[in-house]
Amino acid sequence: MPDIFTLENKIKQIIDELKGLCQTNGLANQASEEVVITSVFLYKFLNDKFMANLKVFADEIGISYEEVLKNENAEMDAFYDTYSQNVAFTYDETIEYLINKVSYNEFYKLFDDALEKISNHTKNEVFSVETADGTRKPLFTRITENVEVSKRNNFAKNIFGIISQEKFDFGDAFKENFDFYSTIFEYLIKDYNVASGVYAEYFTPQAISAIIAKILVNMTPVEDKLYEIYDPSAGSGSLVLHLANALGKGSFGDKAQVYTQDISGKSSRFLRINMLLNGLTNSLNNIIEGDTLDIPAHYNVPHDPSSGVKRFDYITSNPPFKMDFSSTRDGIEQKWAESEERDGIRRFFAGIPKIPNAKKESMSIYLCFIQHILWSLKEDGKAAIVVPTGFITAQSGIEKTIRQTIVEKKWLKGVISMPSNIFANTGTNVSVLFIDKSNAAGDIMLIDASKLGRKVKDGKNQKTVLDEKEVKLIEDTFIHQDVIDDFSVKVSYESITEKNYSFSAGQYFEVKIEYIELSEEDFNRRMAAYAERLDKLFKEGEKLEESIKERLGELKYED
Repeated sequence: MPDIFTLENKIKQIIDELKGLCQTNGLANQASEEVVITSVFLYKFLNDKFMANLKVFADEIGISYEEVLKNENAEMDAFYDTYSQNVAFTYDETIEYLINKVSYNEFYKLFDDALEKISNHTKNEVFSVETADGTRKPLFTRITENVEVSKRNNFAKNIFGIISQEKFDFGDAFKENFDFYSTIFEYLIKDYNVASGVYAEYFTPQAISAIIAKILVNMTPVEDKLYEIYDPSAGSGSLVLHLANALGKGSFGDKAQVYTQDISGKSSRFLRINMLLNGLTNSLNNIIEGDTLDIPAHYNVPHDPSSGVKRFDYITSNPPFKMDFSSTRDGIEQKWAESEERDGIRRFFAGIPKIPNAKKESMSIYLCFIQHILWSLKEDGKAAIVVPTGFITAQSGIEKTIRQTIVEKKWLKGVISMPSNIFANTGTNVSVLFIDKSNAAGDIMLIDASKLGRKVKDGKNQKTVLDEKEVKLIEDTFIHQDVIDDFSVKVSYESITEKNYSFSAGQYFEVKIEYIELSEEDFNRRMAAYAERLDKLFKEGEKLEESIKERLGELKYED
């Protein structure tokens, strides 16, 4: 049986071959390349998982999987009930069937038709992405329509030449865990998830996601119950899925019911793939594509705004920091001015950034997300929010009002200031703000991790990478409330108030002056040496002064 590294490399090879095929068909560096790569990869993964589970089911009931496929009204219904996490296929939509049809002159139509049928299968509605207006985006589109008509047949045949070589269940790949699939997912999207100033299209580094998840679940003991977790700017889902994995499983199954919203269609597609790879199909109905600030899409009763916007046990978020949202800004302010008061605050209690006359793209949209998150937490809820480090010390405006409210409400659990360039696609220094609405006692941990990590090149960018020991140091220091010189400090709400609501660890570190015991003889000897050194410097200064005057005297005026 292959080891995990061999499995990983084989799967990465499939992805690389698909990328190479796209390049030779003129799709390199186009939006359609990402759609083709991710869709074909997902089709193969789902197909191979479907077939692997089907064969197990057939063995259990004592017939061949071909016979199960033929009797869709009985055995197949029982199969779908048993393996509800499967996307529904019929045999003529599988790789096993279509590979025998590649010699057809219009094979590409068979492939596209199969993808369309899978998307339209009634059992597969849950696997589509819902938009804020209630419409749904299908699981697959007609893939070969991304290339010229004359190339489509060979394109489809070459796709099947790649995806039929090796089954995804080699070496029990389906039995691997979250860490394995999060690595595969990151490799799959790494060329297509580069921040370009477009809202929410980014990827939170695995180390940061892991640190946040570990700390959140250790704030209070995790019980054997279902927790509702949320990311209002989910991107491709790294943060919220790490948290779901950290919460683990209970006696009833997954402890996490995941809810997300994101305005980016691309990010929502990525998130769906991420959830499918990690088996979180029970939460797929909760992926919403839409503008969270304008129309939050999750309600106490699904699809019923009158029931009230939902509140959550845990919230994680790496929101976009700056963005032009001038077209919706005034509408958001008017719509939510009289929002329901929760735990003493309204939805945008500190205000919404004004529209600047110049550089509208510099509007600090993250400030709106922080307020939305605080308002959306349950009374004992916990949250982690990635913010620009400037937020934790700003002495005016919305930033300070938010921090002051967090302190006065006794909701702060701690802050970690991360190294610069921890995100390869932005030079902005970031910190992670941890909220715990039940932290009235005020055990608050501030950590300055800015000096950790090593610099590495990532394409044209430079980023900072934390090693395993550094990740563990950050996690353990926060969780165990360890005080380490020039790294971490434990503070109270009162001390934060005295420091004008600063959340920066460095402002609380003790300034230490080193004192050395000297005898009178040592003191006199040192003072004599200092005096002798000063005399020497003064004499050198006099010589330099005379030399400069002499040079000046040699200067003459010339016509």
